[in-house]
Amino acid sequence: MPSPVSDVVSRLPAAPGVYRFRGEGGRALYIGRAVDLRRRVRSYWGDLRDRRHLRRMVPRIAAVEAVVCDSEHEAAWLERNLLEHRKPYWNRVRGGMEVPVHIRLDERRGSASLSVVHQVEGSTRHFGPYLGGSKVRLAVAGLHRVLSLAYAGDGLTGSDADMARVRGVEPGRRADLVRTAIALLQRDPPAVETVRDELVRRRDESAAGLLFEQAARIQAELEAVEWVVAPQRATSPSPDDADVNGFADGVLVSFEIRAGRLRAWSQRTCAPAAAAPLVARTSPEWTDFAQRAAGLAARLTLS
Repeated sequence: MPSPVSDVVSRLPAAPGVYRFRGEGGRALYIGRAVDLRRRVRSYWGDLRDRRHLRRMVPRIAAVEAVVCDSEHEAAWLERNLLEHRKPYWNRVRGGMEVPVHIRLDERRGSASLSVVHQVEGSTRHFGPYLGGSKVRLAVAGLHRVLSLAYAGDGLTGSDADMARVRGVEPGRRADLVRTAIALLQRDPPAVETVRDELVRRRDESAAGLLFEQAARIQAELEAVEWVVAPQRATSPSPDDADVNGFADGVLVSFEIRAGRLRAWSQRTCAPAAAAPLVARTSPEWTDFAQRAAGLAARLTLS
């Protein structure tokens, strides 16, 4: 890869995250996200036929910065928040392409259902936020496929009662099914495993029966459920503000959280004595994230 930053790119991990290119003088050129940081960033020095507008940017790249995220979903949120706060010149869109949504749990008398909504309204229970309306709708479809909430109501008659019998939903099970749905949306490991295993079983059963379109649909639902339950803290429904700092080998990495959104990221060289009080004030729930970011920043700035 004929570039002075090629050695830096080789130090990137094969992990999901957000990357930022800087030009001479430290000006931010571009922010992007990746499922695999090393592979994605390396691609800028390959074939850019599908990203023609970036060809003129690549020769201007003088430095690469990156933050490792706990999931692709978290990387998507972090990219969106950073771009909404401040868009570099070479980014075309302020914010991300996916639409923010929530999952609403409606518990009416004798029935329950999950739906995807754009706004949190009323006193009903909501989960999220999540990115990607289409993907989250697939996740909800997968939950309905496994839990059959629509057929867990009281007093079902006619075809609904027959469908409940076919799906193995016994009368009076609604409360248990709702609890499972809530536990999954709260990322409870046993609930996640239960739903995941059942979707895998149904996918494999469909494939064995040569129902390939149905198997593909269930696979898409499975991937969407994984997206929804993946660890993600770059955007929170809580309105908290916080300053998060990590330090490693002379590099201080700082993040700004406002109204629950991690929206700004900076890094600079810093003496240990100056960094210590900032790191000490970082909440324990963010310590691992900040220290991981600082360790990567230090590796990428090594000469």
